[in-house]
Amino acid sequence: MTSSQHPHGDHPEPTAAPDAAPGEQETTEPIKPLEVPADGVPTVTDGSAELDEVVSALAAGTGPVAVDAERASGYRYGQRAYLVQLRREGAGSFLIDPIALPDLSTVNDALGDTEWVLHAATQDIPCLAEVGMRPSTLFDTELGARLAGRPKVGLAAVLEHYLGVSLAKEHSAVDWSTRPLPEPWLLYATLDVELLVELRDAVEADLLAQGKGEWAAQEFAAEVAFTGNAPRQDPWRRTSGMHKVRNRRIAAHVQALWEARDRIARQRDVAPGRVLPDATLIDLAVRQPHTPAALSSQRSVEAGRSRQRRATQGLARYQRQWLEAIRHAGTLPEDDLPELARRSDVPPPARAWADRDPVAAARLAAAREQMAELSEHVTVPVENLLTPETLRRVLWTPPEQLDPQGVDAALEGYGARPWQRELVTPLIVKALQATPDEG
Repeated sequence: MTSSQHPHGDHPEPTAAPDAAPGEQETTEPIKPLEVPADGVPTVTDGSAELDEVVSALAAGTGPVAVDAERASGYRYGQRAYLVQLRREGAGSFLIDPIALPDLSTVNDALGDTEWVLHAATQDIPCLAEVGMRPSTLFDTELGARLAGRPKVGLAAVLEHYLGVSLAKEHSAVDWSTRPLPEPWLLYATLDVELLVELRDAVEADLLAQGKGEWAAQEFAAEVAFTGNAPRQDPWRRTSGMHKVRNRRIAAHVQALWEARDRIARQRDVAPGRVLPDATLIDLAVRQPHTPAALSSQRSVEAGRSRQRRATQGLARYQRQWLEAIRHAGTLPEDDLPELARRSDVPPPARAWADRDPVAAARLAAAREQMAELSEHVTVPVENLLTPETLRRVLWTPPEQLDPQGVDAALEGYGARPWQRELVTPLIVKALQATPDEG
């Protein structure tokens, strides 16, 4: 990504997104469906000899490499890759089975410092790192489109906007752990990288035209360093339906049942929701049945036949584990029961600020209003100007120095990039100085 210069002042003044961005087809032009890869659908590489040929071809290619990965979210435990797709000029397109070939470090070595082009890079970087692939530089067409002010940033929408082609997405949520992979799925997977490099060039042209090249360069550099989200503390608290939990004993049952389900899911390598849906887990925690008959007679709380069937099967198949978890939670001493709300240094939800700290709530309201205005002015989503959590942190616990230097240092400590700090620091300083702490 070539950096662009912007004038200095209260904040940079990028140009607004043009009506017809570079690379965008005129609205009068018909949208062409992208149905067949130019070189056809490649055979899936699943042997070491074939992988050596792929490595040689990629090493001989030129320019950036388009990279994508398919996971089996909602079907398998975890987020491992079940298919890796690559395309490079002069080499062609390749589909690699990372289950049969779990070490793709030779692919990584062949690419060297080649720029990777991905769409929504942070979704794929962790699972690609598991098989030995990590970029040294990248261009993220999804994030680039966000920064360019595009309202829809899915791959199909961005391809249609910039290149005037439509891409079917009917296989995006299938079970990619299926073997052998059906031919229509392989076609879909190949098309995902078919025009990714061309899309990269169009998005970059748009960013440079708007004076946002340096912003994007900083964001992409941060993505290169991304290693995955930190493990959540008390992940059981994120069970859908926790709002129904009114006391610590029920919370203990949710935790015990969640942990039992997680052990089963890990052992079976299936998504936890396929062992037992969240709604059924919460229902068990509230009702606390103690016999097989009571467990199996639980009324269905699931919407949809497939979930109802999954709940019924899960209750019957793992009857012993559920009853054991319920008994365990029921015998915990009061002092060992989990708190309803986890204590942490993370600020409370914004909806609770008015009651807990009205001054902080006033700061947040003022900052949010200014952030919304800035977002509209520079045509960048608010959440990309600064993550909502970072904004809450710096406003809930302000730095000792309520001046630009103090706020900038605090934002840097939370991981905000230089371009973000240059834009939002004046707004946050204004909000903090207008509503100082009362003591």
